[in-house]
Parts: sequence; C-alpha cells; structure tokens
Amino acid sequence: MSQQTVAVLGLGNMGGPMAANLVAAGYRVVGFDPAPTANETAVARGVEVKTSPVLAVAEASVVITMLPSGGHVIDAYKGPDGILAAAAPGTVFIDCSTIAVEDARAAAELAHEAGHRALDAPVSGGVGGAEAGTLTLMIGGSEVDLDAVRPVLDVVAGRLVHCGDSGAGQAAKICNNMILGISMLAVSEAFVLGESLGLSHQALFDVASTASGQCWALTTNCPVPGPVPTSPANRDYRPGFASPLMSKDLTLAMQAADSTGTEVRVGAVAAAIYRDFAFGSGRDLDFSGVVQDIRDRSQSGV
Repeated sequence: MSQQTVAVLGLGNMGGPMAANLVAAGYRVVGFDPAPTANETAVARGVEVKTSPVLAVAEASVVITMLPSGGHVIDAYKGPDGILAAAAPGTVFIDCSTIAVEDARAAAELAHEAGHRALDAPVSGGVGGAEAGTLTLMIGGSEVDLDAVRPVLDVVAGRLVHCGDSGAGQAAKICNNMILGISMLAVSEAFVLGESLGLSHQALFDVASTASGQCWALTTNCPVPGPVPTSPANRDYRPGFASPLMSKDLTLAMQAADSTGTEVRVGAVAAAIYRDFAFGSGRDLDFSGVVQDIRDRSQSGV
C-alpha cells in the first residue's frame, strides 16, 4: 500500500505542529508557507516544503489549509492558477482556518464546482493542542467526506465533532470563542477585584475552580500566575492563543450576529475590549493577558 500524501498550506504555530504530527504518524507531508522560518522548522520536522502552494497540492489526496482569513482561503482556491485547479480530481480540501461562515460556504462551493470534496474544520486547543495532537476540530460538510479523512484528522485531533453542513464548523467555532472571550474577561475582572479586596489568587482559584465559577478560562488558562502552572500567565503571557486572534474571532462573531439579527450585548462589549487590547498593549500577548490591562485601568482610575 502506497504512502498517502497530505499537503499542509500554512506551517505556522498551528499548521506546523499539525504537519509534524502527520509525518510522525507515517504520512508523506508536503507543505508551503510564505515565511522562511516556518519552512525551515517544518523541514527539520520531516515536511517536504515546496516553493508554491500549487506544487504542494499536486501530489496530495488531502489538503489542509491553515490561513489567516477567508480572503486568503478563497484566493488560494480559485482561478486557473489556484490550488483547486492544480489538485487531482476528488481531492479532499480541509480548511482549518477560522473564517466567516459565508466564506467557508463559498470555499466549499468552489471546491465542489472544481470536482473536489471540502470540509471546514476550525480548531480549538491552541498551540499546545497542536503540538500534542489533541485539538478539537469542529467540522462542517458531508459526513461521508469526514469519514474518508478521519484517519488523517485523528492524528492531529483528540476529538472530532461533526456540526452539520458546510459552514457549520465555523459557526460552532465563533460561538465557542465568544463564550471563551467573555468568560476570560469575567475571570480576569474577578481576580483583579479579589486583589483589591485582599484575596490571594490561590484562595480565589480554590473556591471558584470547585464552585459555580468553574470554567476553562479559569482552570486551564488561568490569567494569573501560580494556580495553574501551565497557563501562559506563568511565562509572561506568551501565546497560547494570541490576543489578536481572539479579537479576530470576536469580530467574526459580531459580523455573524449582525447578519442574523441576533442580540449579543455581552459579546459586543467583549469584542470592543479585545479590539482595544489586541491592537494596543496586548498585541504580542496571550488573550489572558487582558488581566493586566484590567489591573492597570483599575489602578489608574480609567
């Protein structure tokens, strides 16, 4: 039986470890990234890096994209010089980027029109999950197509959740991350309030982590150093899940809310806070670093 070839386009903090895990599992992995450093790291981990996306997909039966925006995905897909035209008929295109629901549906339509199969499969779990192969993938598209690539996805993910038709994976992702952004702000504000009241971080954690305030933002990504040694707070808020990415996801959620007429008052506040933080002092920080901004504003009386 010949070795299956998987192409990975986007070899950065998420795509790079995913590609490396596929190599370790015995797949032939070809890839492309515009950043030389990402390519160098991928080569060191066994990925065959090509000089263009078209060359990367030419021999692959499965193509995984991890790109910054819906525009990047659609631009990569379409046209006579795009990756859809370069791929063999029936290739399965799996987009693991986080993009707008309408962009995911448009990308899937382009793939289907070109004679391919398509899934939107945004990820949750951060860089640590990508390295460990324990990501959660929220998948939109045909269940038949998902079953065809399940062995590939099982390498990079600890859990696969089929959410529905094309775009449903992206819908689940932005709803999940709206919950995450809101909950991180609540946890961060609670810790700063606790500080003001003379409560230690450990005491608040010990209570909230076993009471009604328990949530992922507290018990896994705790925004203050100490209670959860593996959280980014213990390494100067190095991402993790970077603040600009949280701002991007909340913006996508607000766009979806506007297009559907959904009232999301708390989500809108969270989106505004993260927009200011991500393009200010939090540009290079994990999204949990927002606790520092809350503390600074509290101390300055802003």
